[in-house]
Amino acid sequence: MKTNITIIAIVLLFTLQVNAQQLNQEISKDGEIPYLLGKIDKSGLEGDNYTSWFTKNHEDYEPNTAIINTIASDLKSYSITLFMGTWCGDSKKEVPRLYKVLEACNFPMDQLTVVAVSRERNMYKQSPQHEEAGLNIHRVPTIIFYKDGNEINRIVEHPVKSFEEDIQNIITVNDYESNYQIVAAVDDILKKKGIRGLKKKRKKLLKKYKDEVTSMFELNTYGRILYGTNRVDEAIAVFKFNTELFPNEPRTFMSLANTLGVSGKKEDAIKVLEDAIKLHPDNEDLKKNLEVIKSN
Repeated sequence: MKTNITIIAIVLLFTLQVNAQQLNQEISKDGEIPYLLGKIDKSGLEGDNYTSWFTKNHEDYEPNTAIINTIASDLKSYSITLFMGTWCGDSKKEVPRLYKVLEACNFPMDQLTVVAVSRERNMYKQSPQHEEAGLNIHRVPTIIFYKDGNEINRIVEHPVKSFEEDIQNIITVNDYESNYQIVAAVDDILKKKGIRGLKKKRKKLLKKYKDEVTSMFELNTYGRILYGTNRVDEAIAVFKFNTELFPNEPRTFMSLANTLGVSGKKEDAIKVLEDAIKLHPDNEDLKKNLEVIKSN
């Protein structure tokens, strides 16, 4: 019995050590700026390679005391999951401010989960344990608010107004709409109705968002995430829709063509670029892209 207890104790100690090692894991490569990966906490963000931006932006931010007083109590009934990148400019700016607001609310930090995602091409905006899987994490930071295990709402990349005002809306009337609503709409359609559903909703989406979406990169980044998580056909469908949303942006056609090309659909890729050149006959990047795909 004593031997069994000893073995159990050793296994438990080893497990605790492994878990401790996983927190605030730092990726460091020669000649590159280090970054945190996986689950982290504030102590990791105050580490030597991150404190210069975290501490400054944390100290510089002054939360709205009046709003803090109205949200502090109710906010404690929520749990929050934050996805960020220590390599990301928006995360460096916004995450210290979020911490400042949560601390002003005396928010229980054991109800905050922070996941640092990768910047590497083959793991872009993913984490080792894939906590982001199925959550449509296409921009960081993304702050998700949960109650009773259900997502209530989220703040994407940066607050629409301020963290205090956005949180106040989320935990009261909750008619809050985060940034990148086009991505939220497309992702919801793909999850519920698939690519066929996106094709059916295409005209309605174009009519609704044609004048609201200001940058081709909203869907382009989302398409890149889909491709990076092996949702290749969905990525192609999104890139194709983006060419309809932004026909005057040659880069939308190149994103579509390149994804078709690397997916073994060379002839489709060539046709996309040839049609794009008819729309943009003076664009040299499209012509070069076409030459590259034809030569492969």
